[in-house]
Amino acid sequence: MSQWDGRLPVLVIGGGMISEEVILPTLFQEQREGRVGDISVASRRAATIKHLKEVFPRKEFRGYPDPEKKALAESHPHIYREALSQLKDHGVVIVATPDHLHTEMVLAAIEAGHHVIVEKPLCLKVEEAHQIMEAAGESGIYVLTDFHKRHDPAIRAAKYRYVQGDLGEMLHGHAWIEEKREMPLKVFARWCEHSSSFEYIGVHYADAYYFITGLKPKRLVAFGQKKYLKRDGKDAYDAIQAVIEWEDGSVLFIQTSWVCSEYNSALTNQGLQLSGTEGEHWADHKDRNCHFVTERYGYEDYNPYFFKAFDSWDHPGEVDWQGYGYDSIVQGLNDIRRIEQATLGKPEEEALRIRKEMIARLEGTRALPSQALIGTAINEAVRLSIANKGRFVRFDEGMYPVLEE
Repeated sequence: MSQWDGRLPVLVIGGGMISEEVILPTLFQEQREGRVGDISVASRRAATIKHLKEVFPRKEFRGYPDPEKKALAESHPHIYREALSQLKDHGVVIVATPDHLHTEMVLAAIEAGHHVIVEKPLCLKVEEAHQIMEAAGESGIYVLTDFHKRHDPAIRAAKYRYVQGDLGEMLHGHAWIEEKREMPLKVFARWCEHSSSFEYIGVHYADAYYFITGLKPKRLVAFGQKKYLKRDGKDAYDAIQAVIEWEDGSVLFIQTSWVCSEYNSALTNQGLQLSGTEGEHWADHKDRNCHFVTERYGYEDYNPYFFKAFDSWDHPGEVDWQGYGYDSIVQGLNDIRRIEQATLGKPEEEALRIRKEMIARLEGTRALPSQALIGTAINEAVRLSIANKGRFVRFDEGMYPVLEE
């Protein structure tokens, strides 16, 4: 029988903001608690690995490419394949690259036999989502899209009360999510033209409406503006808005932006309002009625629920990371650990059957490919509507976007 200590080896593909600020702190904490084993990070440039080594000087992880051996600025777009080939059994791949690169990396991980957690959205094309769904289904591979807003207590509360019937039938809703201009101009400067404020953050609320109600989109119309970013040489949208009609006739309006002022009191303005025949829900997800004013940072609206450090209860001098950003990743790690434990030492045919059965039981409550498909379809339809000057786009049975006549 195979020997395994229950610790999941993890490879993170992508060393950008979300890896530095959320994924790696989560993994190091899970490693401290004995649930994660060796950690590796693959990025295009050795400079990124060097930076992460400086940010986490007391943490051990293997970097690809090695900054001790490779030129810091040289690009290695396929270095993740080397890292994949060296990932140990029971390994997990976390894909945290720009959105348009997700598909090739998710499919490569599936082919290598590793379970996957991928930052939202799953991918940008419905055709690619179906490819991932088919590959994962055949191989019995768990692929979770990290829609962390599903774990926000405000979103979970809205879902619970909706399911209880307190809101009645949905009528309409309004979601807003807008970020500072530093995102496209600094943080995502290399690839912002391949994405948008809707695809990167707006999809959270499209998925949230689907998560809360279980409804699928029927058609949508979208609009986009290019005014500010083009002055800085970026062919990217400042803002995108979409009006989505769902299968029950209810409507959700989502507004997004990537050009909020640098003086905003938080990185992101965000919230959700829902109206139904029996009630309404309203939540400002930026203003959690908690703020700081300091000489160092000035005024800050503070969200204690997403991903924050607190004094550790059990490890004096260290911190405990807590919040829905943590919970969503750990949910995937815990699911994968259970799958690996249930199939440990089993013949491959039996292990495949068990994996498929366990994953099937999770389909209704996790953003596995069949659910993540909805966000991908909405993203693709938004692009299609804008490209056709605000024409309506409907969805066929496979959730492929189709221009209305």
